[in-house]
Amino acid sequence: MREDARIFVAGHRGLVGSALARRLEALGHTGLVVRTHDELDLTDQAATFAFFEAERPTHVFLAAARVGGIGANSAYPADFIYDNLAIAMNVIEASWRTGVERLLNLGSSCIYPRLATQPLTEDALLTGPLEPTNEPYAIAKIAAIKLCSAYNRQHGTDYVSLMPTNLYGPNDTYDVERGHVLPVLLAKFHAAKTTGEDAVVLWGDGSPLREFLFADDLAEAAVEVMERVSAREAGEFVNVGSGEEVSIAQLAAAVRETVYADAPGRSCGIVWDASRPNGTPRKLLDSSRLSRLIDWRPRTTLAEGLKLAYADFLRSHG
Repeated sequence: MREDARIFVAGHRGLVGSALARRLEALGHTGLVVRTHDELDLTDQAATFAFFEAERPTHVFLAAARVGGIGANSAYPADFIYDNLAIAMNVIEASWRTGVERLLNLGSSCIYPRLATQPLTEDALLTGPLEPTNEPYAIAKIAAIKLCSAYNRQHGTDYVSLMPTNLYGPNDTYDVERGHVLPVLLAKFHAAKTTGEDAVVLWGDGSPLREFLFADDLAEAAVEVMERVSAREAGEFVNVGSGEEVSIAQLAAAVRETVYADAPGRSCGIVWDASRPNGTPRKLLDSSRLSRLIDWRPRTTLAEGLKLAYADFLRSHG
């Protein structure tokens, strides 16, 4: 991408979009095109088409999405499938209509079957039932992959999809009703530290295994894929993970340690509510396809990332 290329980062205020914007700006790109949700609702087809006609971006990072954890997915399944389908359809169709050169579609590891063989390889897609707690969201993300693939076949476009593992970092959603597990843990342990609670109640039994990736590390990989990897080389999509996994119980202990690091001698207990769902038992991505395509490895360890994420939480909840 030229430094002055018109690059639309859809969802630039969110976790992934903001990391992409930071990476692009650090590399000297001066042509970023961004809109807030209030300025442009990507579920509105007419508004999306009008925006693309007026702005004519040459490159698109599709990071806009309705996202949330188990609680939000369970409470608002219609919103999750409708909004994410609408965003994908509108942005991908508008990109084709206006001659966008490259599009990078960001998805999620929840696209895989609940009990697929681990670590998860790209060919495991659609080989079994999805995790029920996030099935509507997963279906929308699978549809976005298939949309990109179909446009590539029919229209000769060059749209690539990346499926990252569980992400965290600056501009995450810390709402305990809507957020993903890591930011929710930060919020809950901070509340316990602030109020002096003896224990924090967490969903499930702590046994599920998860892989985590700092959002800025994903952004580095995504920009390199956009610049160097064609859809023909990538195949239908490419996994992006850290290659390391921890149990939710281990993660909770690490988050607690991070939050209480500035409060020597203080801590709180953890109570597991086994009546609440665990979600998928294990989700570890096989990122070997990505390693064959680009020379990339994550820079940020989980311990370092937790400190950065907690600092961001404190800034946003000052």
